[in-house]
Amino acid sequence: MFNKIMKRGHRKVAKSEADFSYGPPGRSSGSVSTSNVVVNHASRGGAPSNSSQVPNLTSSSDAVAPPPPAPGTIENLPMFRDVPVSERQSIFLRKLQICCFQFDFSDTMKMVREKEIKRQTLVELVDFIQSGSGKITETNQEEMIRMISMNIFRCLPPASHENTGSEITEPEDDEPYLEPSWPHLQLVYELLLRYVVSSDTDTKIAKRYIDHSFVLKLLDLFDSEDPREREYLKTILHRIYGKFMVHRPFIRKAINNIFYRFIYETERHSGIAELLEILGSIINGFALPMKEEHKLFLGRALIPLHKPKPIAVYHQQLSYCITQFVEKDYKLANTVINGLLKYWPVTNCQKEVLFLGELEEVLEATQAAEFQRCMVPLFRQVARCLNSSHFQVAERALFLWNNEHIVGLIAQNRNIILPIIFEALEKNIQSHWNQAVHGLSINVRKMFLEMDADLFEECQRQYSEREARAKELEKQRELTWQRLAAQQG
Repeated sequence: MFNKIMKRGHRKVAKSEADFSYGPPGRSSGSVSTSNVVVNHASRGGAPSNSSQVPNLTSSSDAVAPPPPAPGTIENLPMFRDVPVSERQSIFLRKLQICCFQFDFSDTMKMVREKEIKRQTLVELVDFIQSGSGKITETNQEEMIRMISMNIFRCLPPASHENTGSEITEPEDDEPYLEPSWPHLQLVYELLLRYVVSSDTDTKIAKRYIDHSFVLKLLDLFDSEDPREREYLKTILHRIYGKFMVHRPFIRKAINNIFYRFIYETERHSGIAELLEILGSIINGFALPMKEEHKLFLGRALIPLHKPKPIAVYHQQLSYCITQFVEKDYKLANTVINGLLKYWPVTNCQKEVLFLGELEEVLEATQAAEFQRCMVPLFRQVARCLNSSHFQVAERALFLWNNEHIVGLIAQNRNIILPIIFEALEKNIQSHWNQAVHGLSINVRKMFLEMDADLFEECQRQYSEREARAKELEKQRELTWQRLAAQQG
């Protein structure tokens, strides 16, 4: 409750203003300006009591858009089907102007009629674009993107730990903040989505307004705590990536920068899972041979994403992306496995379970030559997991022997692998507290015995000799302490 109260008392400056205030030189008249936007957001404590705000519609170019109606004059306009075809572009523009009004949703009883008019108007605009009943003019496309920008590009409420100064908690433990203006915001996102996917949308014209600045601000919104908003953003950005080929390198680079900031600075971002989901689809479409740029992205961004504490939130999507790379180019398996070993958790058992699951998926796509390059450090780590006192870690490591492909790789290299893990298996059989781990260890031991009885007996002999030497050393140590104690007495 305290976090909720604090959340309503502060606002977070949008990254689009803080980090991406620059724009490409020679911007077209379709650039998106939000400098004059005033958003009356429900989470702002002590916000002005104005029931609505009318943003400035003036473009950065010399062309001046028609001014919106004055506050308090918002009225219902006739529906598109009730006006002649020749007047529909004009009525479309007037409806866009109505949708530029911003309302205070902190008080549900304020401006109820006007809010409903805007909602109905947005529904009509969505239907008009979706139906394809008329190709909208270039001017109206510019005004529509400007209206969308005024509605969606806003300050996001801060995360609870930013208000209270407390340590960053697991994101799944936080109660998500739901945007109070969602009844309008959802329809604005739907309008943008329908515009992007419409077959009537000419990318040569649309790219003037859906430019780099627009894409950056869209990416900033992925930090929204509202999962409904992130779901729309994911779909829209994916469609933009597919339709606007000119933006593809820029989008990949911008996502890279978000990951870098998350990994090395904040370790806090609400939309990492959604961004990885988009990337999973992008990676799936990479052509072979893979570009060096994509390999660098794997090594510098995706593999280090295993480091942050909240990995559980996005691990499923991250694992899919990693596996896609290995399936595309099996030679990357060594890079991925060594990367996993580099960031292998030391004290976080739940994270270890996730790593073991991902390791199995990667090994399933690994060829023998790449496996041999990394098997020694890999199975040293597996041996440590086998002896983990946390039964889920030990059990998940033993489950690797349920995978036929992995068992085949192990069988081909048993002379190296069995001596590494034999001691761990014997210790589990002799002393592990969990019965499931004990039983699985016996099964794996039996599997190796059936693979190569001579090798198994040799490993057992060496293990017995090491144990005998260890006991002898312990006995000598005890005698030495007893002698020292006697001399002191």
